[in-house]
Amino acid sequence: MKILKTYFIFLSLLFAFGCNKNETDQEKDEKDTTTPPDPIAENSPIESSFFATAYIEQKATYDPASDGDLWPSAWANDDILYSANGDGKGFNLNAEWSDIVFNKISGNPENENIIGERIASGNQLGQVWSDPAFFNRKPTGLTAVDGTLYMAVQDLVSEGPNIFNEVPSATILKSDDKGETWEWDQNRPMFTNHNFTTIFFLDYGKGGGDNIFDEYVYAYGMDNNWRDSFSDVVPDPTELYLARIPNDEVLDISKWEFYTGNLDGSDSWSAPGMLEERQPVLVDEERRYSNSNNFSVISQGSVVYNKAVDRYIYTSWTEYTFEFYEAPKPWGPWKLFLSKDFGPYPWTDTNFGGYATTIPSKFISNDGKKMWVSSSTFTGGVEYYNMSFRKLWVSLHDENQSPENNKNNQNLAFSPDLTEVAPITAGGVENSDLTIINDNELDQEICSKRADNRVNNFWGYTFAKPYKFNEVTYHTGEISSNGGWFKNLRVQVRQDFEWVDVENTQISPDYSYDMEVESDAEYQLKFDEIWGDGIRIIGIPGGSTSFTSIRELEVFYK
Repeated sequence: MKILKTYFIFLSLLFAFGCNKNETDQEKDEKDTTTPPDPIAENSPIESSFFATAYIEQKATYDPASDGDLWPSAWANDDILYSANGDGKGFNLNAEWSDIVFNKISGNPENENIIGERIASGNQLGQVWSDPAFFNRKPTGLTAVDGTLYMAVQDLVSEGPNIFNEVPSATILKSDDKGETWEWDQNRPMFTNHNFTTIFFLDYGKGGGDNIFDEYVYAYGMDNNWRDSFSDVVPDPTELYLARIPNDEVLDISKWEFYTGNLDGSDSWSAPGMLEERQPVLVDEERRYSNSNNFSVISQGSVVYNKAVDRYIYTSWTEYTFEFYEAPKPWGPWKLFLSKDFGPYPWTDTNFGGYATTIPSKFISNDGKKMWVSSSTFTGGVEYYNMSFRKLWVSLHDENQSPENNKNNQNLAFSPDLTEVAPITAGGVENSDLTIINDNELDQEICSKRADNRVNNFWGYTFAKPYKFNEVTYHTGEISSNGGWFKNLRVQVRQDFEWVDVENTQISPDYSYDMEVESDAEYQLKFDEIWGDGIRIIGIPGGSTSFTSIRELEVFYK
């Protein structure tokens, strides 16, 4: 689904900057921003405290030979992962292009041995309900109930001024032979009038076997469009809805029960077939890059049950960010646990996001702490228009833990385990991967990119458990009149998921807060003893292009 909006990309490039890019209006010295300066939307979920750390790779690290986007998937009872893609050739690069393709997949991204087979495409996989001159089919959801597969397919605008900006209808298909043939009601779509027309199913593991709670299939739905409607031909989606259906009645809309409860997780359900009574399980009216692009954050992704940690995870996205939520039940309450900002275009092969983020349950580690996220992209200077993967690591927060570390010379940030120590920064990065700041080496540097509506930049870590701190050592990268340095600088620690300033910071040698800061130098920042499960250096980036650079950030309790 190659989303090229010339004016939109042009504006994105105007607002982008990195180590050697220009930006204007960044001289806002007096504005202190550890969070975006825009007010928090009245209707948005609170920040999660379930995960202590959450780190996702800056780029796709495995991209098997395939062609297309979207890639909703289901792990069936034959141990095969089935997946559908839009606008491509699927796992047969010699085949003809199709707006929709169905594939069977073996292997695992962990072993880099994924092999796929294209088994159906085009008119085998539903029909276009709207004017075919302006719409085509897109797969949005897939689920396996024992040996039966169900797939959600929508009509999406594919031509004209509103391309990819509205979804008027959708329906569900069924296959009893693992995708070789499909059936559906060919007289009418199940969903019309832009209501519940982007559908993705709750992934309950192999054949749905992790659903030991009831006999329902769960389907999430969005109104109007599959993501922000860039042309605003329809309202942007800000609400996520939920339906439950008896396992053997998925094709019968009169058997669908829609969530009618509230946002705090108190569930209730409509009478069967009463779509108009639906209430959202998640409302998020937050906007990303609201001073330029104003992206809404609810988009087509996936919801997976991570059995090992007993959590439901919804993976959403915007043009420049990933937005990940968690909940204890399928209906919530949903809380945001990761907003990963890759910065505006242009992207590079070492830093890029993507769209249609999904987590296949088949590729979740046994302890639930490592997952593989699939997404696609082709804009902003990079092209991974396939079923590409990157890793997501998490650790669980234990509110009863207390810091137990003693004074020594150990660098608390040095760890190869990204569930234990997760590097953090405000936005995207240039030149390399964020993990170089705690690799105990000084041979590489990275530079910051503009982050969503932020004036401050930061470098730091979150930890799986709390520690006592009293010193950090900041190794600078290259400094020039363009930037690389901070115009002011302080240290903060995270306590109970709030960032607070440390007290009595002393910097040695003196830090000049201008282009006279030394390149490739070591600055020690000592402060009063304090505890936290995160730490960062933070300040306003300096220079004509307003960025900071770093080689390493060491953390101590000496």
